[in-house]
Amino acid sequence: MGDILFTIYRCFYKIPKGTPQARRIEANHRTLITHLSKADRRLVLRIIDDKDQLINDISLDSFITGFQLAWRLANELNGHDKQQTPALER
Repeated sequence: MGDILFTIYRCFYKIPKGTPQARRIEANHRTLITHLSKADRRLVLRIIDDKDQLINDISLDSFITGFQLAWRLANELNGHDKQQTPALER
C-alpha cells in the first residue's frame, strides 16, 4: 500500500518553487560558499541534502497520515450509512 500512497502523493503534491524562504536559503547558501573551503562547502551541501530529505520524509508522512485518516472516516461514514438504512426502511 505504501507504493500506491507514494504514487498518489507524487500525483497531487507539487513542490513550491520560488517561495521567499527558498530564495533566502539560496541567497544565504551562495553567500556562505564564497567564504568556505572546498571541504566545508561539501559539508554544507551534505547538510542541505539531509535537510531536504528530512523535509520530504515529513511531507510524505503527513500526506499518508492524512490520507489514512480520510480513508477511515470515509469507511466509518459508509458503514454508518449502511447501519442506518434498515431503520429507515421500517
